[in-house]
Amino acid sequence: MGELIAVLSGKGGTGKTSVTAAVASALACAGRQVLCIDCDVGLRNLDISLGLSDCCPLSFLDVCQGGYTLCQATAHPEFPGLFFLTAPMNCPAEQIPMESFGAFLTAARQQFDFVLLDAPAGVDAGFRLAAAFSDRCILVTGSGPASVRDAARTAQVLELMGKTNVRLVVNRVVPKLLRVMDTTIDDVMDTAGLPLLGIVPEDKNVTLAAAFHMPLLRYKPRCAAAKACRRIANRIQGLPESISFR
Repeated sequence: MGELIAVLSGKGGTGKTSVTAAVASALACAGRQVLCIDCDVGLRNLDISLGLSDCCPLSFLDVCQGGYTLCQATAHPEFPGLFFLTAPMNCPAEQIPMESFGAFLTAARQQFDFVLLDAPAGVDAGFRLAAAFSDRCILVTGSGPASVRDAARTAQVLELMGKTNVRLVVNRVVPKLLRVMDTTIDDVMDTAGLPLLGIVPEDKNVTLAAAFHMPLLRYKPRCAAAKACRRIANRIQGLPESISFR
């Protein structure tokens, strides 16, 4: 039975989607069967981070409604074992039936080792859709005060939803900037009130990979951000792995 992982953020611009794509790629490289689902209805862009922007993938709603099966999810051409379903464009998250979405995810967990749900930023309907059935939540934040405050608020919402397996990823970290702000990763953890899953440094290769329509782990597999996401993937699998900026 596979695991459902919701990747969430309180604030936009934290790099949540790029983290989702890179961690999913790393899990597939480790031999896992992985399904990535873009839950950001109306503002979908997980396909860009996965290097699939030239494809025409099915939406998860196509499968939920029974017109297609999970076997028809888009297979990644470069990462065997990695599959993708995009978000529907013309159906607000509020109109997606929770019961059929839950049944769809139950079927997905029977077919895949990991199902990663890339939620929209904020705590509205799309966020709740992704988080409702998750076994684990990954909350992605930046290190700036506004991002950390929003992460703390999001953590509170998850607690009210009964979610206890929530871990923090601090993304786009610039160590020099932390020193100037006289803050640390421990301070971010304390404010968010969550244990740490990983740290991902600021890395221009994330933007360049998207610009060249390539997944990060193919564009620059040894760059700092790619290494950090591989470490996160290892920890998700329960493997011993240090938390590092490098």
